[in-house]
Amino acid sequence: MSAAPRRLRLGMVGGGEGAFIGNVHRIAARLDDEWSLVAGALSSDAARARSSAAALRLDPERSYTDFTEMARREAERHRVSGDGIDAVAIVTPNHLHAPVAHAFLDAGIDVICDKPLALTLDEGRLLATKARDTGRFFGVTYNYSGYPMVRRARALVRDGRLGALRAIQVEYAQDWLGEAIEAAGHKQAAWRTDPALSGHAGCLGDIGTHAYHLACFVTGLTARSVSAELSTFVAGRQVDDHVQAMLRFDHGVRGTLWASQVASGAANGLRLRVHGDRASLEFDQQRPDELLLRDQGGDETRLRRGRTPAGPTEHLRLPGGHPEGFIEAFAQLYRDAAQVIRARRSGDAAPAAAADLSTVDDGVRGLAFVAATLRSSAASGQWTPIEADR
Repeated sequence: MSAAPRRLRLGMVGGGEGAFIGNVHRIAARLDDEWSLVAGALSSDAARARSSAAALRLDPERSYTDFTEMARREAERHRVSGDGIDAVAIVTPNHLHAPVAHAFLDAGIDVICDKPLALTLDEGRLLATKARDTGRFFGVTYNYSGYPMVRRARALVRDGRLGALRAIQVEYAQDWLGEAIEAAGHKQAAWRTDPALSGHAGCLGDIGTHAYHLACFVTGLTARSVSAELSTFVAGRQVDDHVQAMLRFDHGVRGTLWASQVASGAANGLRLRVHGDRASLEFDQQRPDELLLRDQGGDETRLRRGRTPAGPTEHLRLPGGHPEGFIEAFAQLYRDAAQVIRARRSGDAAPAAAADLSTVDDGVRGLAFVAATLRSSAASGQWTPIEADR
């Protein structure tokens, strides 16, 4: 029997002590035993970077405080000893996504970036161009596309089970920003509500983009225009905390999107409904192992992960009835990325996972949605084109 390929070597920028999403990425990358974290610029503060690296058992020589130095030295390790990182995970606040990605693309290192891709659409387009020009892999972690039942929904739509699509409804409701906790020093709230760090889109950029990507991922459609209203309910907040939007998709399909971080009582309520002329489907992120399929004028079928035939990109870690969730969805993306990176390096055909893996181009489309929504809201809800491609 041939030996299994080595684990890919992962570096990380951001995600030091006290960070939420960095730890999620680290756990997810380890889950399927495809990656080993070997280097990091976990903080720009030297003491915090050292203590964060020590807690993760990183070699002190591969703990950096400057991401440009990390990119340079890890690329040099590749040339000299062959043990430099294979990819970098970018889990910083939003304003650093583009600068960090540019540094590693310039160093010839593949990139896995948390969303959003960048602060602005122009920044995102520059990254997409550089990724193409350098030939590097560039994944964007829209993690909800990693749920097996989301991929099942995508396959049902693609195979025509719903018939001709008519309407898409997507919502993402949270309540954690229902009060001005940023003013009390809450770290996660502070940077997410600071336009200099998060961009001018608050709730829209943080969770509205997840809702939009989920709708596009499952249906295979792209919205062409938007009519939106952004609201800020918490006094003194500098960015929106509530979004309402109508969308016009390809082929006359209509959509609505609601996202709120001030919806009292809501924890992490991401839900999608897609209606065709034969059937509809519904996915609720808080019941991720289930998908509801309802026929026109007929019965409701409850599809369950592990209880119905899996598709080619559904990696089932546990038997049906043993729930998988948020971490596993992230892990699916890291597993997919590992397969794609290995295939590219060996010259093999792209694996099936490549079709379901979000890339820099999906990140650009998300930024185009944000830009158009901001313009529409500023124009009192005027229908505004979404210009992802140019």
